[in-house]
Amino acid sequence: MTLRRLAEHNVFKWLYPGMHIKRWLLLLLFGVSLMGLGIAYVLREAYLTYTLPGIFYYLTLQFLPRWGRGLLFMFLSLTTVAIATWKLNESLLYAFVRPDRDNNTNMLQAIYNKRFLSRGPKIVAIGGGTGLSTLLRGLKDYTSNITAIVTVADDGGSTGRLRQEFGVVAPGDLRQCIAALAEAEPLMSKLFQYRFTEGTGLEGHSFGNLFLVAMSEVTGNFETAIHEASRVLNVRGSILPSTLEDVTLSARTHENELVHGEHNISERGTSIRDVYLNPADAEAHPDAVRAILEADLVVIGPGSLYTSVLPNLLVEGIKKALLATSAPRVFVCNVATQHGETDGFTVADHLVAIERHTGRGAISGVVANDNVAAQLPEAWHSQPVSLVRDGMEAFEGVVVISADVVAEENRYRHDPQKLAATILRMYDNRVAFAQVANRKPPEEAVLVSR
Repeated sequence: MTLRRLAEHNVFKWLYPGMHIKRWLLLLLFGVSLMGLGIAYVLREAYLTYTLPGIFYYLTLQFLPRWGRGLLFMFLSLTTVAIATWKLNESLLYAFVRPDRDNNTNMLQAIYNKRFLSRGPKIVAIGGGTGLSTLLRGLKDYTSNITAIVTVADDGGSTGRLRQEFGVVAPGDLRQCIAALAEAEPLMSKLFQYRFTEGTGLEGHSFGNLFLVAMSEVTGNFETAIHEASRVLNVRGSILPSTLEDVTLSARTHENELVHGEHNISERGTSIRDVYLNPADAEAHPDAVRAILEADLVVIGPGSLYTSVLPNLLVEGIKKALLATSAPRVFVCNVATQHGETDGFTVADHLVAIERHTGRGAISGVVANDNVAAQLPEAWHSQPVSLVRDGMEAFEGVVVISADVVAEENRYRHDPQKLAATILRMYDNRVAFAQVANRKPPEEAVLVSR
C-alpha cells in the first residue's frame, strides 16, 4: 500500500465516526498505562528490598514531594505523547502534504480542509467548456461534494479527431473539469492541459485528451478512465458525462437552415433558433440523474449557451431530473454575449432560450453580473449582457441574483472566487430564495448580492 493510500484509508479515519480507529488508539493507550503501572510496582519493590547508593536519592527525585513527582511525570508523559502523535501523523501524511509543494498547505490546514469540505453542500454543476471549469475552480474551495455533469457533443479540434479515430466520448470538456478540480501538484495539472504544437499526428492534441483515451483503452471503457484519471490527480468531487452515447449536436437557424456538429455551429456564426441532439433519445448517465435528484443545489452554466449548456439539458433524463429535483436550479448567465450564438442577448433572452428547450420550471434562479463595463474590446465581437426591466415576465417564478461576478482582468469571463461566493451566499439563504421564487411577482423577484 502506498503512502497516499495509507493516508487516505487510515490517517483520516479518526475524523469520521464508525471507522473504529479511536477504539484501537484507546486500547494502545490503556496498554501503555498498564505497562507504566507494572514498572512502578517493580521499582517500588526494589526500593523496599534493596539498599541503593545515595546517588539514587537525586536520580529518583526523592527531594520532591510525591505529588510533585507525580505531576512532573504526567507532564512529561503528555508532552511525549503529543510530540510522538504529531510526528507520526506528519510522517504518514508526507505523501498527502509534502513541504516541497507549491501551495504551502500545512498538515493542520489539510486536515481541516478534508473535514470541512466533506461537510459542504452537494452541488451539481452542469455545462461545459471554459465556463464550467471556471465555476468548479471556485466551488472546490467550499465543498468536496461536487458533481460536474459535462457535455460530450464537442466534435472539433483534438476532441473531434479522437472521437472519429477511437469512437470515444468527447474528452475535451471532461479534461478541463478534471484539471479544474485536481488537487495534484500544479506541474501535473499543467501537464494534463498541455497541447502539442508540433509533431506528426500529435500537433493540436492535448496531453490530457490522449491520456483519457489511453486510459479508456487500458481500463476497457471511458467511464472507468475518467474515474481512474480523477483518482490519479486527486480530484475533489466527481466528473460525469451527461450521456455515454455518441451524440451529435444540430442547430436550426432563424433562416431555417440546418447545421450539424458543434464545431460547425460555432463556426457558422448565424442566429440560432433551436438546437437538438442526434439521437434524440440518448440515455442520460444514471449517476448524473441520481446526483441531480440528491443535490442541495444545481448550477447550470456559465458557458456557451447553445453549444455547452443546452446539449446537457437536451438529454431527456437530465431534463426530467431537473424538473423533479427539490433543489434550487440556478442558471449562471454569461457576463458577455458570444459572437455567433447570443449576439444582442439580454439575461431574459438566455432564460427564454433555455425554457424553450426544457419547458417552464427547469430554472428557479438566475445569477446575473451587475459590474457591467461600458464597452468590451472590439476584437472580442461581444457586448456585456445586460439585465433590463423590459421582458421581466420571463422571470416569473424565477429569482434574479444580481452581483459582481466578473473577472477584472478579463471582463469576458467570470471570476471563480466571486462567482462561487455568490452561489454559496444564495445557498445559505435558500429558504428565502424559495419563498421569493414561489410567491413574489416577477418585478419584485430580484435580489441584489454584494
